[in-house]
Amino acid sequence: MSKTKFGGRALVIVPTYNEKDSIDEVIERLFTGAPDGLELLIVDDGSPDGTADVAESHASTHPVHVLRRAGKQGLGTAYVTGFKWGIERGFDAVVEMDADLSHDPAMVPKLVDELSRADLVVGSRYIPGGRIENWSRLRQLLSRAGNIYARAWLGYTVRDSTSGFRAYRTSILEGANLTDVRSEGYGFQIEMTRRVHRSGGRIVEVPITFVERVHGTSKMSRRIVAEALLSVTRWGLRDRFFARRAGA
Repeated sequence: MSKTKFGGRALVIVPTYNEKDSIDEVIERLFTGAPDGLELLIVDDGSPDGTADVAESHASTHPVHVLRRAGKQGLGTAYVTGFKWGIERGFDAVVEMDADLSHDPAMVPKLVDELSRADLVVGSRYIPGGRIENWSRLRQLLSRAGNIYARAWLGYTVRDSTSGFRAYRTSILEGANLTDVRSEGYGFQIEMTRRVHRSGGRIVEVPITFVERVHGTSKMSRRIVAEALLSVTRWGLRDRFFARRAGA
């Protein structure tokens, strides 16, 4: 075990649905050289392949907790549930990470470490040093375009606000009114970035390598992407409206 500059207790939240093929490796890699105070919460949406049972089998050797939910309830609600669980138990930081090894568990200490100078640390594919493996050029173009669109409408400088590999201070989340978060997927990540930005929180990005999943299928859909774009437009219009009223 080691310490980070941040120094607080951190909870890694991993939503799962049929991730049996990868969850063993995620857990073992996460706790290899993990910093002091790091724990893992699996939020499982009733995986029929037994993902929750596999994760729970590690609880005797690692600080692994499993929260079982009835059926697929969505990525955004899984993270909000995990945030609240961590806040209630006194964790100082929470980390979002996928269960499919597209996010390198060995990067978690780096994300937590950077919370010593930030309220939100985003693992970024789109700053120098960041990259993506096994995506088509078209998919990368669409992802970059979506991030540019979000920056233009929402007024922050984060280059990869759709990234799902990130760390928050729980103190910033306590003021984020989590009960009315409704977004899923890309939209959820953008909405949370916007909320931290609007609350005056400091956001930093660190480069990561994103690797397209090998096992299972992506949770993203055209509907979720379209919802994210519509939400960004709506949030941007709302922010401009209230900014004008405040300046009137």
